[in-house]
Amino acid sequence: MADHKSAPADEATVVPESSATPTTDNELVASVIDGFEGVTVTEHALASSAAVYHQVAVSVDHWVSAVTKAKNVGFDSFVDLYAVDHFAQAPRFEVGVNLISMAHNQRIIISTRVPYDDPTVPTLTGVFVGANFYEREAYDLIGIDFPGHPDLTRILLPDEWVGHPLRKDSSVGSIPVQFKAGSVDL
Repeated sequence: MADHKSAPADEATVVPESSATPTTDNELVASVIDGFEGVTVTEHALASSAAVYHQVAVSVDHWVSAVTKAKNVGFDSFVDLYAVDHFAQAPRFEVGVNLISMAHNQRIIISTRVPYDDPTVPTLTGVFVGANFYEREAYDLIGIDFPGHPDLTRILLPDEWVGHPLRKDSSVGSIPVQFKAGSVDL
């Protein structure tokens, strides 16, 4: 990583719709985004070290092909997949995949955003088998649908559970706790 030139940390670069030429100084990341339009690349520095990683935001239409391309150019270690509810923003939901290239000692996050009324992101289980349980978790807790998933069922909550508790508009709820006066356990 010491060889590549990079923009200052946390600086975003957008590949315009009219251009298919990537605008990042990192050659490996540039090879991932080459050919995709409307891509946003943000470089982040980790607070605890000098390590830098890139976040690439793509449209949901390019989600699987961007992750596949990242795997093919060397980001072949799947770390995790996440979903976030950006309640006050549109599109509301973000889904991202965290990948590492061990050969190049680099990390990339590829993310996409989907709206509240259609929280659908194609499955990555055909690219990374390890995405299976992470997608089930995002489905269960946030309500993201992953068409093509081999077993998109709840993984943490009971089947009869109504709603998705990690959505920011979900009620917090509570369970009444009864304390015994004078208990030695307190």
